[in-house]
Amino acid sequence: MGWAIELFFRRFVSQKKWMNPGFLTGPYLPIYGFGVTVLYGVSNMPLGITIPVWDIIVRVVIIGVGMTLIEFIAGLIFIKGCKIKLWDYSNRKGNIMGIICPSFSLIWLVVGSLYYFLLNPVLVDGISWISENLIYTYFVGAVVGAMIVDFAYSIHLATKLKQYKELSNLRFEEFKKELKRRINSFRNKENK
Repeated sequence: MGWAIELFFRRFVSQKKWMNPGFLTGPYLPIYGFGVTVLYGVSNMPLGITIPVWDIIVRVVIIGVGMTLIEFIAGLIFIKGCKIKLWDYSNRKGNIMGIICPSFSLIWLVVGSLYYFLLNPVLVDGISWISENLIYTYFVGAVVGAMIVDFAYSIHLATKLKQYKELSNLRFEEFKKELKRRINSFRNKENK
């Protein structure tokens, strides 16, 4: 769902064109997988708070902070490790290193709250159903396997491209454009 939302957001709001919003080639963004895992954990862990309204408030705050922290860690990993900036909030007020900003932290808080109130009960039921029907874990394993292969391929490609110093620290969209230009240039030289 996160991949589809980002795909349409980039098409109609930010980039005004169709483009894969992720680092991987497949239709998924692992950052959202980690996010849902954190949301599931926070939504279902006992906090020991006996007043229901305070329990909800504390969970929602933890959800907002947790989602922002995931975004910050993922951004740092790609900027420092792969020299690729997948998103850039530099033009937004209160941003930190262009990786996180208050407006998107608020969005993550709202989305996390919607998850807690609307999706968590459905997900808990789904996980319970899968645990009772183990044959379906094969399909979950196949999807996870495909994602691992895609992740390994994408990391391999990024590390190979790290050797080009002039490409380091480009925004991901610019990085893709420059990479396409270089591939086309290389192909043209081979065809001559």
